[in-house]
Amino acid sequence: MAEAAKPRPPVESGVVDVMPFLHPVMKKNYGKWKWHERPRPGVLHHVAESGDEIWTVRAGTQRQMDVHTIRKLCDIADEYAEGYVRFTIRSNIEFLVSDEAKVQPLIEKLEAEGFPVGGTGNSVSMIAHTQGWLHCDIPGTDASGVVKALMDELYEEFIREEMPNRVRITTSCCEINCGGQGDIAINVQHTKPPRINHDLVANVCERPAVVARCPVAAIRPALVNGKPSLEVDEKKCVCCGACFPPCPPMQINDPVHTKLAVWVGGKNSNARSKPTFHKLVAADLPNNPPRWPEVAEVVKKILRAYKEDARDWERMGEWIERIGWPRFFELTGLPFTKYHIDDWRGARASLNASAHLRF
Repeated sequence: MAEAAKPRPPVESGVVDVMPFLHPVMKKNYGKWKWHERPRPGVLHHVAESGDEIWTVRAGTQRQMDVHTIRKLCDIADEYAEGYVRFTIRSNIEFLVSDEAKVQPLIEKLEAEGFPVGGTGNSVSMIAHTQGWLHCDIPGTDASGVVKALMDELYEEFIREEMPNRVRITTSCCEINCGGQGDIAINVQHTKPPRINHDLVANVCERPAVVARCPVAAIRPALVNGKPSLEVDEKKCVCCGACFPPCPPMQINDPVHTKLAVWVGGKNSNARSKPTFHKLVAADLPNNPPRWPEVAEVVKKILRAYKEDARDWERMGEWIERIGWPRFFELTGLPFTKYHIDDWRGARASLNASAHLRF
Protein backbone atom coordinates (compact mmCIF):
# COMPACT_ATOMS: atom_id res chain seq x y z
CA MET A 1 0.00 0.00 0.00
CA ALA A 2 1.43 3.35 -1.02
CA GLU A 3 2.55 5.57 1.82
CA ALA A 4 0.35 8.62 2.33
CA ALA A 5 1.85 11.82 0.98
CA LYS A 6 3.34 14.02 3.68
CA PRO A 7 2.73 17.76 3.62
CA ARG A 8 5.75 19.82 2.67
CA PRO A 9 7.17 21.50 5.79
CA PRO A 10 7.50 25.28 5.59
CA VAL A 11 10.91 26.74 4.82
CA GLU A 12 11.67 29.46 7.33
CA SER A 13 14.79 30.83 5.64
CA GLY A 14 15.64 31.63 2.05
CA VAL A 15 13.52 30.99 -1.02
CA VAL A 16 11.94 27.77 -2.20
CA ASP A 17 14.11 25.61 -4.47
CA VAL A 18 13.02 26.42 -8.04
CA MET A 19 14.36 23.27 -9.69
CA PRO A 20 11.20 21.14 -9.20
CA PHE A 21 9.13 23.86 -10.91
CA LEU A 22 11.31 24.38 -14.01
CA HIS A 23 10.31 23.24 -17.47
CA PRO A 24 12.06 19.90 -18.20
CA VAL A 25 14.08 21.46 -21.03
CA MET A 26 15.27 24.25 -18.72
CA LYS A 27 16.13 21.77 -15.98
CA LYS A 28 18.07 19.54 -18.37
CA ASN A 29 20.10 22.44 -19.83
CA TYR A 30 20.46 24.57 -16.70
CA GLY A 31 23.58 26.73 -17.11
CA LYS A 32 24.32 25.29 -20.56
CA TRP A 33 22.62 27.72 -22.91
CA LYS A 34 24.51 28.60 -26.08
CA TRP A 35 22.63 31.56 -27.59
CA HIS A 36 19.26 33.29 -27.66
CA GLU A 37 17.26 35.69 -29.82
CA ARG A 38 13.99 37.61 -29.89
CA PRO A 39 12.02 36.44 -32.97
CA ARG A 40 9.35 39.09 -32.27
CA PRO A 41 8.32 41.37 -29.39
CA GLY A 42 7.22 39.30 -26.43
CA VAL A 43 8.93 36.08 -27.56
CA LEU A 44 12.35 34.77 -26.48
CA HIS A 45 14.07 31.82 -28.15
CA HIS A 46 16.88 30.01 -26.30
CA VAL A 47 19.12 27.29 -27.76
CA ALA A 48 21.21 25.01 -25.53
CA GLU A 49 24.61 23.45 -26.19
CA SER A 50 22.79 20.12 -26.55
CA GLY A 51 20.67 21.52 -29.37
CA ASP A 52 17.50 21.69 -27.27
CA GLU A 53 15.32 24.74 -27.86
CA ILE A 54 12.75 26.54 -25.77
CA TRP A 55 10.47 29.49 -26.52
CA THR A 56 9.19 31.93 -23.90
CA VAL A 57 6.04 33.95 -24.60
CA ARG A 58 5.62 36.98 -22.31
CA ALA A 59 2.24 38.59 -21.71
CA GLY A 60 1.17 41.54 -19.60
CA THR A 61 -1.21 41.13 -16.66
CA GLN A 62 -2.94 43.53 -14.31
CA ARG A 63 -0.79 42.16 -11.44
CA GLN A 64 -3.50 42.25 -8.78
CA MET A 65 -5.57 39.38 -10.14
CA ASP A 66 -8.67 37.58 -8.96
CA VAL A 67 -8.76 33.80 -8.79
CA HIS A 68 -10.82 33.56 -12.00
CA THR A 69 -8.09 35.35 -14.00
CA ILE A 70 -5.38 33.13 -12.51
CA ARG A 71 -7.38 30.02 -13.42
CA LYS A 72 -7.86 31.34 -16.94
CA LEU A 73 -4.09 31.83 -17.34
CA CYS A 74 -3.43 28.34 -15.98
CA ASP A 75 -6.00 26.85 -18.38
CA ILE A 76 -4.25 28.61 -21.27
CA ALA A 77 -0.93 27.17 -20.08
CA ASP A 78 -2.38 23.63 -19.96
CA GLU A 79 -4.14 23.82 -23.33
CA TYR A 80 -1.85 25.96 -25.48
CA ALA A 81 1.55 25.68 -23.77
CA GLU A 82 3.05 22.80 -21.82
CA GLY A 83 1.74 23.62 -18.36
CA TYR A 84 4.69 25.70 -17.23
CA VAL A 85 4.41 29.40 -16.36
CA ARG A 86 6.33 31.91 -14.29
CA PHE A 87 5.85 35.52 -13.27
CA THR A 88 8.53 38.16 -13.79
CA ILE A 89 9.44 40.76 -11.17
CA ARG A 90 7.30 43.26 -13.11
CA SER A 91 4.25 40.96 -12.99
CA ASN A 92 4.37 39.81 -16.59
CA ILE A 93 3.53 36.14 -17.08
CA GLU A 94 5.76 33.89 -19.19
CA PHE A 95 4.65 30.65 -20.86
CA LEU A 96 7.33 28.14 -21.86
CA VAL A 97 7.09 25.73 -24.80
CA SER A 98 9.61 23.42 -26.46
CA ASP A 99 7.82 23.31 -29.82
CA GLU A 100 7.86 26.35 -32.11
CA ALA A 101 4.53 25.31 -33.60
CA LYS A 102 2.83 26.13 -30.28
CA VAL A 103 4.06 29.73 -30.16
CA GLN A 104 1.62 31.43 -32.57
CA PRO A 105 -1.56 29.68 -31.31
CA LEU A 106 -0.53 30.63 -27.76
CA ILE A 107 -0.05 34.28 -28.76
CA GLU A 108 -3.42 34.38 -30.52
CA LYS A 109 -5.20 32.88 -27.50
CA LEU A 110 -3.56 35.30 -25.04
CA GLU A 111 -4.43 38.33 -27.15
CA ALA A 112 -7.99 37.09 -27.65
CA GLU A 113 -8.36 36.87 -23.86
CA GLY A 114 -7.04 40.40 -23.36
CA PHE A 115 -3.43 39.66 -22.35
CA PRO A 116 -1.09 41.64 -24.66
CA VAL A 117 2.12 39.91 -25.73
CA GLY A 118 5.24 42.10 -25.45
CA GLY A 119 7.40 43.75 -22.83
CA THR A 120 10.73 42.42 -24.13
CA GLY A 121 13.66 44.28 -25.62
CA ASN A 122 13.50 48.04 -26.13
CA SER A 123 9.93 48.51 -24.99
CA VAL A 124 7.96 49.94 -22.10
CA SER A 125 7.59 46.91 -19.86
CA MET A 126 4.88 46.38 -17.27
CA ILE A 127 5.03 49.09 -14.60
CA ALA A 128 6.31 47.95 -11.22
CA HIS A 129 4.03 49.23 -8.50
CA THR A 130 3.31 49.05 -4.81
CA GLN A 131 0.19 47.56 -3.29
CA GLY A 132 -1.94 50.65 -2.87
CA TRP A 133 -5.30 50.35 -1.20
CA LEU A 134 -5.35 46.53 -1.34
CA HIS A 135 -3.13 45.82 1.66
CA CYS A 136 -1.13 48.85 2.70
CA ASP A 137 -1.88 51.05 5.68
CA ILE A 138 -0.42 54.32 4.39
CA PRO A 139 -1.19 54.81 0.67
CA GLY A 140 -2.00 58.24 -0.68
CA THR A 141 -3.40 56.70 -3.86
CA ASP A 142 -3.90 53.32 -5.47
CA ALA A 143 -0.67 52.60 -7.33
CA SER A 144 -2.17 49.66 -9.21
CA GLY A 145 -4.92 51.94 -10.52
CA VAL A 146 -2.33 54.38 -11.86
CA VAL A 147 -0.59 51.45 -13.55
CA LYS A 148 -3.76 50.22 -15.24
CA ALA A 149 -4.59 53.72 -16.50
CA LEU A 150 -1.04 54.32 -17.77
CA MET A 151 -0.63 50.95 -19.46
CA ASP A 152 -3.92 51.53 -21.31
CA GLU A 153 -2.25 54.67 -22.70
CA LEU A 154 1.11 52.96 -23.36
CA TYR A 155 -0.25 49.72 -24.81
CA GLU A 156 1.39 50.24 -28.22
CA GLU A 157 4.80 50.77 -26.59
CA PHE A 158 4.40 47.47 -24.72
CA ILE A 159 3.68 45.30 -27.76
CA ARG A 160 6.42 46.93 -29.87
CA GLU A 161 10.18 47.37 -29.47
CA GLU A 162 10.65 50.92 -30.77
CA MET A 163 12.30 52.68 -27.82
CA PRO A 164 16.02 53.55 -27.86
CA ASN A 165 16.46 51.18 -24.92
CA ARG A 166 14.24 49.46 -22.40
CA VAL A 167 12.07 51.76 -20.31
CA ARG A 168 11.35 50.85 -16.69
CA ILE A 169 8.52 52.73 -15.00
CA THR A 170 7.69 52.50 -11.30
CA THR A 171 4.89 53.83 -9.15
CA SER A 172 4.67 54.36 -5.43
CA CYS A 173 1.57 55.12 -3.39
CA CYS A 174 3.38 56.91 -0.57
CA GLU A 175 6.59 58.85 -0.04
CA ILE A 176 8.47 56.70 2.44
CA ASN A 177 7.78 52.98 2.25
CA CYS A 178 7.88 51.87 -1.36
CA GLY A 179 8.91 52.75 -4.86
CA GLY A 180 12.22 52.35 -6.59
CA GLN A 181 14.57 53.87 -9.10
CA GLY A 182 13.16 53.94 -12.61
CA ASP A 183 13.56 55.62 -15.96
CA ILE A 184 10.23 57.20 -15.01
CA ALA A 185 8.80 57.05 -11.50
CA ILE A 186 5.38 58.26 -10.34
CA ASN A 187 5.25 58.95 -6.61
CA VAL A 188 2.70 60.39 -4.21
CA GLN A 189 3.35 63.66 -2.42
CA HIS A 190 1.44 64.72 0.67
CA THR A 191 1.73 68.50 0.75
CA LYS A 192 0.10 69.33 4.09
CA PRO A 193 0.74 68.06 7.65
CA PRO A 194 -1.81 65.62 9.11
CA ARG A 195 -5.14 66.86 10.39
CA ILE A 196 -5.58 65.60 13.97
CA ASN A 197 -8.91 64.53 15.43
CA HIS A 198 -8.03 65.22 19.07
CA ASP A 199 -11.22 63.60 20.37
CA LEU A 200 -10.08 60.18 19.13
CA VAL A 201 -6.30 60.19 19.75
CA ALA A 202 -6.45 59.13 23.40
CA ASN A 203 -8.77 56.20 22.65
CA VAL A 204 -7.13 54.95 19.46
CA CYS A 205 -3.42 55.80 19.47
CA GLU A 206 -0.48 54.62 21.52
CA ARG A 207 1.13 58.02 21.72
CA PRO A 208 4.75 56.98 22.46
CA ALA A 209 4.69 54.71 19.40
CA VAL A 210 3.42 57.56 17.24
CA VAL A 211 6.11 59.93 18.52
CA ALA A 212 8.78 57.30 17.83
CA ARG A 213 7.46 56.67 14.32
CA CYS A 214 8.11 60.22 13.11
CA PRO A 215 11.43 60.30 11.19
CA VAL A 216 12.04 64.01 11.87
CA ALA A 217 10.86 64.26 15.50
CA ALA A 218 8.01 66.60 14.58
CA ILE A 219 5.39 64.95 16.83
CA ARG A 220 5.13 65.41 20.58
CA PRO A 221 2.53 64.67 23.29
CA ALA A 222 0.05 67.41 24.08
CA LEU A 223 -2.99 68.08 26.21
CA VAL A 224 -5.91 69.36 24.13
CA ASN A 225 -9.26 70.26 25.70
CA GLY A 226 -8.21 68.41 28.82
CA LYS A 227 -7.55 65.17 26.91
CA PRO A 228 -4.21 63.50 26.10
CA SER A 229 -3.40 64.06 22.44
CA LEU A 230 -0.59 64.87 20.04
CA GLU A 231 0.65 67.94 18.22
CA VAL A 232 2.78 68.45 15.12
CA ASP A 233 5.58 70.95 14.68
CA GLU A 234 4.73 72.01 11.13
CA LYS A 235 8.15 73.61 10.63
CA LYS A 236 9.75 70.17 11.01
CA CYS A 237 7.02 68.04 9.38
CA VAL A 238 7.96 66.63 5.96
CA CYS A 239 4.41 65.41 5.26
CA CYS A 240 5.53 61.80 4.87
CA GLY A 241 2.46 60.21 6.46
CA ALA A 242 4.39 57.83 8.72
CA CYS A 243 2.20 58.83 11.67
CA PHE A 244 -1.07 57.75 10.06
CA PRO A 245 -0.76 53.91 10.35
CA PRO A 246 -0.23 53.85 14.14
CA CYS A 247 -2.70 56.71 14.61
CA PRO A 248 -5.57 56.94 12.07
CA PRO A 249 -6.94 60.13 13.71
CA MET A 250 -3.83 61.85 12.23
CA GLN A 251 -5.28 61.84 8.71
CA ILE A 252 -2.69 62.74 6.05
CA ASN A 253 -4.64 61.88 2.88
CA ASP A 254 -6.52 64.78 1.39
CA PRO A 255 -8.45 65.04 -1.90
CA VAL A 256 -6.92 68.46 -2.60
CA HIS A 257 -3.46 68.41 -1.03
CA THR A 258 -2.38 64.84 -1.85
CA LYS A 259 -0.59 65.13 -5.20
CA LEU A 260 1.44 63.04 -7.63
CA ALA A 261 4.96 63.76 -8.87
CA VAL A 262 6.99 62.40 -11.79
CA TRP A 263 10.71 61.67 -11.52
CA VAL A 264 13.07 60.55 -14.31
CA GLY A 265 16.55 59.18 -14.91
CA GLY A 266 16.93 56.49 -12.28
CA LYS A 267 18.27 53.01 -12.91
CA ASN A 268 19.66 50.07 -10.99
CA SER A 269 21.72 48.63 -13.82
CA ASN A 270 25.45 49.29 -14.10
CA ALA A 271 25.54 48.54 -17.85
CA ARG A 272 27.32 51.32 -19.80
CA SER A 273 26.95 53.72 -16.86
CA LYS A 274 26.70 53.58 -13.09
CA PRO A 275 23.36 53.27 -11.26
CA THR A 276 21.66 56.63 -10.78
CA PHE A 277 18.98 58.26 -8.65
CA HIS A 278 15.99 59.69 -10.42
CA LYS A 279 15.23 63.43 -10.23
CA LEU A 280 12.01 65.40 -9.99
CA VAL A 281 10.62 66.88 -13.22
CA ALA A 282 6.89 67.39 -12.53
CA ALA A 283 5.09 67.94 -9.24
CA ASP A 284 1.72 68.99 -7.90
CA LEU A 285 -0.17 66.77 -10.37
CA PRO A 286 -3.76 66.03 -9.30
CA ASN A 287 -4.49 62.70 -7.64
CA ASN A 288 -7.35 62.23 -10.07
CA PRO A 289 -8.70 58.65 -10.20
CA PRO A 290 -9.71 56.54 -11.98
CA ARG A 291 -7.68 57.55 -15.07
CA TRP A 292 -5.15 60.11 -13.78
CA PRO A 293 -5.09 61.96 -17.15
CA GLU A 294 -2.66 64.68 -15.99
CA VAL A 295 -0.04 62.09 -14.97
CA ALA A 296 -0.53 60.14 -18.21
CA GLU A 297 0.01 63.28 -20.28
CA VAL A 298 3.31 64.10 -18.54
CA VAL A 299 4.58 60.53 -18.94
CA LYS A 300 3.67 60.47 -22.64
CA LYS A 301 5.45 63.80 -23.23
CA ILE A 302 8.63 62.42 -21.68
CA LEU A 303 8.43 59.17 -23.65
CA ARG A 304 7.82 60.98 -26.95
CA ALA A 305 10.84 63.21 -26.46
CA TYR A 306 13.03 60.28 -25.40
CA LYS A 307 11.90 58.12 -28.32
CA GLU A 308 12.57 60.86 -30.89
CA ASP A 309 15.82 62.30 -29.55
CA ALA A 310 17.79 59.59 -27.72
CA ARG A 311 20.48 57.57 -29.42
CA ASP A 312 20.31 53.80 -29.75
CA TRP A 313 20.85 52.03 -26.42
CA GLU A 314 20.78 55.19 -24.32
CA ARG A 315 18.76 54.77 -21.15
CA MET A 316 16.62 57.72 -20.09
CA GLY A 317 19.18 59.05 -17.58
CA GLU A 318 22.04 58.70 -20.06
CA TRP A 319 20.06 60.65 -22.66
CA ILE A 320 19.35 63.46 -20.18
CA GLU A 321 22.99 63.56 -19.09
CA ARG A 322 24.07 63.96 -22.71
CA ILE A 323 21.63 66.71 -23.73
CA GLY A 324 21.44 68.50 -20.36
CA TRP A 325 18.46 69.41 -18.23
CA PRO A 326 17.62 72.70 -20.02
CA ARG A 327 17.28 70.80 -23.29
CA PHE A 328 15.22 68.08 -21.58
CA PHE A 329 12.65 70.58 -20.35
CA GLU A 330 12.61 72.24 -23.76
CA LEU A 331 11.97 68.95 -25.62
CA THR A 332 9.32 67.69 -23.22
CA GLY A 333 7.53 71.02 -22.85
CA LEU A 334 7.43 70.64 -19.07
CA PRO A 335 7.69 73.87 -17.02
CA PHE A 336 10.90 74.45 -15.08
CA THR A 337 10.55 76.10 -11.68
CA LYS A 338 12.82 77.03 -8.80
CA TYR A 339 11.73 73.83 -7.03
CA HIS A 340 13.62 71.75 -9.60
CA ILE A 341 16.98 73.22 -8.54
CA ASP A 342 18.79 70.61 -6.46
CA ASP A 343 20.71 72.81 -4.02
CA TRP A 344 20.26 70.87 -0.78
CA ARG A 345 23.58 69.96 0.82
CA GLY A 346 22.42 69.11 4.33
CA ALA A 347 23.42 65.43 4.37
CA ARG A 348 26.48 65.48 2.19
CA ALA A 349 28.66 64.23 5.04
CA SER A 350 26.25 61.62 6.36
CA LEU A 351 24.50 60.04 3.37
CA ASN A 352 25.89 56.62 2.56
CA ALA A 353 26.74 57.52 -1.03
CA SER A 354 29.41 54.88 -1.62
CA ALA A 355 29.88 51.15 -1.21
CA HIS A 356 31.83 51.69 2.04
CA LEU A 357 29.98 50.99 5.28
CA ARG A 358 29.86 53.80 7.82
CA PHE A 359 28.36 53.71 11.29
